[in-house]
Amino acid sequence: MALDLGWLTFGSGAVICVAIAVAYLVFGMVGFGTALVASPALALYLPLAKIVPLLALMDMLAAMTNIYKDGRKADVQELKRLVPLMVVGSLVGAAILLKTRPEVMLLVLGIFVVAYSLYSLSKFSPKRKFNPGAAVPFGLVGGVFSALFGSGGFIYAIYLSGRIEQKEGMRVTQTTLIGLSTLTRVILFLLAGVYADISIVLLALVLLPVMLVGVNAGRRITLRLTRDQFIKIINVVVLCSGVVLIGRYLGQ
Repeated sequence: MALDLGWLTFGSGAVICVAIAVAYLVFGMVGFGTALVASPALALYLPLAKIVPLLALMDMLAAMTNIYKDGRKADVQELKRLVPLMVVGSLVGAAILLKTRPEVMLLVLGIFVVAYSLYSLSKFSPKRKFNPGAAVPFGLVGGVFSALFGSGGFIYAIYLSGRIEQKEGMRVTQTTLIGLSTLTRVILFLLAGVYADISIVLLALVLLPVMLVGVNAGRRITLRLTRDQFIKIINVVVLCSGVVLIGRYLGQ
C-alpha cells in the first residue's frame, strides 16, 4: 500500500488547495463542476488514475454535506424520474466504453452544450419549462456521460433548471443526483482496490477542510442570489463544461 505524499510541497499544496476551494465553491453553488475546475490544477501533480477516484470521494463527501443541511428541499419526484434513468444510462455508457471508441461523443456533446448554454444566456431564450417526459433523454444521456467521462452533472442541470422553480430545490436535487452517482463510482473503485492506495484517501482527508470551506461559502452565496442570477451561473458553468469537452476531444 502506497502512503506517499512526499511530493506535496508548500507550492504544490497551495495550488491544489486553491483549486479545491474554488471547485467546491462552485459545487456549493450549483451542485456540480468540480472536475472542470480542479482537474487542470491536479493534473500538474497527479496522474489521471488518482485524480478521478480522489474527486469521486470528495464529491461524495461534499454532496453528503449539502444533503445533511438541505436535503429536505430536494425534489423527490424529479429524483424518482431521473435516478432509474441515470442507472440505465450508466450501464449503457459502460457498454459503449467496453466496445467502442467514444471520443467523438465528446465533440458532439461539447458542441450541443456550448450552443445550448449560449442560447440560454442570450436575450433570445424564452422562459420555458420542460415537461416530465424530458427526464428520459436527459437522465439517460447524463448517465451515459457519467460512465464514459465522469461528467454528466451539467446534463442534469440543464433539465432541472427547466423543471424546478426554487433555486435551493434545484441545487439540492442536483447535489443529490451527483451524490448518488459518485457513491456508485466510489463503491466500484473500492471493489476494484483503487483505494488500497492509501495516499488517495490521505490526500482527500488533508483537503477535507478546504473542501468544506468551499462548499459552505458556495451555499451562502447561493442563498443571496435571485433565481435568474442562479440560472445564469449554471449556464456559465455548463458553457465552460462544453468548452472543456471540445478541448479534450481536440487535444487527443
